[in-house]
Amino acid sequence: MSQDPWLQNYDATCRLAQEIAENIHERNRQQRTGGNPAKINMTLRASLQKLKQNIAQLKEGLLRASSSRRIMQSEADRRQNLIDDLLTREKQLNATFKGDITEPEPSRSTLMGAGAGTSGGVAANPWLVNESEETRGLTFGEIKQQQQRIIEAQDAGLDALSAVISRQKIMGQEIGNELDEQNEIIDDLAHLVDKTDDRIRNETRRVKLVETKSASCGMLVVIVLLLIAIIVVAVWPV
Repeated sequence: MSQDPWLQNYDATCRLAQEIAENIHERNRQQRTGGNPAKINMTLRASLQKLKQNIAQLKEGLLRASSSRRIMQSEADRRQNLIDDLLTREKQLNATFKGDITEPEPSRSTLMGAGAGTSGGVAANPWLVNESEETRGLTFGEIKQQQQRIIEAQDAGLDALSAVISRQKIMGQEIGNELDEQNEIIDDLAHLVDKTDDRIRNETRRVKLVETKSASCGMLVVIVLLLIAIIVVAVWPV
């Protein structure tokens, strides 16, 4: 399952913030050693502006996803906390860039390991002043792995939920097919009952017709017998 675009943008924004922190650290190193930080300052200004734009895009994306109910409220709250953390980091980075606050000691608040560009050392991380207990003491790579495990667990949960929904969909289709078959049987029974009712009405009419004819024949016989009796009485000698 592909990663959520919002989470991809969040990861990219975190990487940008880490890159800014490393550049600020390098800028300060150049200043301490008498170098010219003009070029890196220009890069930092552009990166800080880009960071601000990325955070704004994350806020807009979260608002759209939350208003359209594409994500659950708990996930929306979690993402809002991530954005708030990024806003705090942005303020700290801006303050550090302007010289309002100093960089934390390299012995604490570190995020990158040996891949930060120093041999066997770690790069200072000036934007994790209020670090959570869950990530305290972890390198950037370990934090990234932790986030990846969380995302994978979420993906696995979504896959399981998708499988359950698929099974329920299949069950619903099977139930619908059975209902269609039952409706066809009921229609056939209704048609058979209608035909039976028609036959019963026809037979009833025939019986009534036969009864009418029988009654007529009986009256005719009685009339004939009366005529015969009258004739006999008339011709019989007194």
